Amino acid sequence: MIGDVHGCYESLLQLLEVFPSSAQLVFCGDVINRGPAIEATMLLVWELVCKGRAIWLRGNHEQHLINCLEADHQDCRAALLSIDTYRQLGDELAREWLGRLKGLPLVYKANGWIATHAGLDLNGNPDLSIRNSFWEDYDGRYGRVVVAHTPRPQVERHRHIVMIDTGACYGGALSAYCPESDAVVQVCGDHRLKKRWSADINKLKEVVPREMTTSSPSVLAKPC
Repeated sequence: MIGDVHGCYESLLQLLEVFPSSAQLVFCGDVINRGPAIEATMLLVWELVCKGRAIWLRGNHEQHLINCLEADHQDCRAALLSIDTYRQLGDELAREWLGRLKGLPLVYKANGWIATHAGLDLNGNPDLSIRNSFWEDYDGRYGRVVVAHTPRPQVERHRHIVMIDTGACYGGALSAYCPESDAVVQVCGDHRLKKRWSADINKLKEVVPREMTTSSPSVLAKPC
């Protein structure tokens, strides 16, 4: 399971070097936006998907781009121009990606655990923007859930939830988590947005429940 890549292409290359070619990868959404090399990141992940090596789950950033590209009103132009992926790709190339993005699954299920971008609603359906209600109320009825979406200083293991977004695009780490072995591997993310990362983490600490603060040991594949 790989957390939010957000266009951090070089970090993703370093992380992939750690794994054997036989490793099955699941990208937990938000491959796009924010980072410096969004197109290269998308092409790399899509190549892995086409080779059968990876699953690319849809995140809220992919969904927002889909919504804006499909909407047919003037306000959408301004919304599109605010999306990093759209600005880097341009209109024509972004629309070429639309069909692929719409085909991205929302959830990946395995024996005893589930991967999705942000969490599940009360009916067990993937919710791409859920935070507090899932963290506080989920009782494990659908198995252990691996999520990204909310950046944390380290991968966090909780009773029924594992949070693997460690803010690669904000100067944190890009993290991979193996649910079978409970292992974590990390490489350094992009440091150009480090100040924004620090501010966001301080805000998130205020909304994440106090009991959800246990971070996991990890292996740093490459020194920062």
